Amino acid sequence: MKVVATEKAPKALGPYSQGYVHGGILYSAGQIAINPEKDAVVAVTIEDQTEQVCKNLGEVLKEAGTDFDHVLKTTCFLADMGDFAAFNEVYGKYFTSKPARSCVAVKTLPKGVLCEVELIAAVE
Repeated sequence: MKVVATEKAPKALGPYSQGYVHGGILYSAGQIAINPEKDAVVAVTIEDQTEQVCKNLGEVLKEAGTDFDHVLKTTCFLADMGDFAAFNEVYGKYFTSKPARSCVAVKTLPKGVLCEVELIAAVE
């Protein structure tokens, strides 16, 4: 197993890793809209937070040696299902290969963010 850790994505908020690669598969932790340069949530809108989440995931993918085209599955968490369409607009710009996905509404997310995404990707 290989631990995935990059300074270009937010550090873990608890006792977990940004991701692990095992058997040619990346399993990422959920990413929220923390700007890693400021170590804070800066984005306010669902669109801007989704953009930051996708950028963070992109850095984790890159560190693991893969990319968005190799994502097999995502799990998406929204604080408000009313944001579903706006979330999808930004999400769709990154996940163009249309991986399998689950998307659920949750009561609250860390730091009061509006969305969180975790993924599973192939690493060649």
